[in-house]
Amino acid sequence: KVLARIKDALVEGNSFAGALSLYPHVFSPLYINMVRAGESSGTLEIILTRLAEINEKQMALTSRMRGAMAYPILMTFVGAAVLFILMTFIVPNITSIFEDMNQVLPAPTRLLIALSELLQRYWWVFALILIAGFVGLRMFKKTERGLRLWDKVKLYTPGVGSLVRKMAVARFSRTLGSLLANGVSMMPALEIVRSVTGNVLLSDAVERATDEVEKGQGLAPALDAQEMFPYLSVQMIQVGEQSGELESMLDRIADVYE
Repeated sequence: KVLARIKDALVEGNSFAGALSLYPHVFSPLYINMVRAGESSGTLEIILTRLAEINEKQMALTSRMRGAMAYPILMTFVGAAVLFILMTFIVPNITSIFEDMNQVLPAPTRLLIALSELLQRYWWVFALILIAGFVGLRMFKKTERGLRLWDKVKLYTPGVGSLVRKMAVARFSRTLGSLLANGVSMMPALEIVRSVTGNVLLSDAVERATDEVEKGQGLAPALDAQEMFPYLSVQMIQVGEQSGELESMLDRIADVYE
């Protein structure tokens, strides 16, 4: 249906990018701006092929991430279910043996029995707390302050933060390299890629770096000053700027971090 409406918009005399921009829920700002650049430079076929490659690589990366995380997440749920069954059904049966012994039990054992009785009587309270916590977190993340705090937690959590940072740098580099290679100038390109990092803190860092680039500073020192991008990526960008091959170097950075 959207494509049919786009066709009607083209028949009415709109540009292809203009027709796509009528449906921002389908086509991202990156997609629309690259199509606009392709139309103005006469390289629309190359741009569309490039967009397909970018989307395919991002989908492949997301698929690999999901595949890698599926087993640990599954085992976490299975482990939690087994622990719940042990605490609510198995432990109460064992406690009857201890009651007949008439001896003082060690503190860890008493704690285990107390937790088992608590779960047996009030398991529904814990379930409600978990559901309320999940719903509350989702609602909190929809607020500006909540999203910023959540992104900060992700960025500075050991292990997870490094992964988030590398994925963001890969998206940033791939997108910026494609925009620059297809005729979009540096400032509009930086404005576009600010929204593709997937993290508010990193987006703010790109915005501050954009302001420095606008004042005449190089991209590498501008990003380095934000202390958000990995050192290797900044050094590679600097080499790309000095050698006049920034676009290809950005693609290489994306390959490295992906």
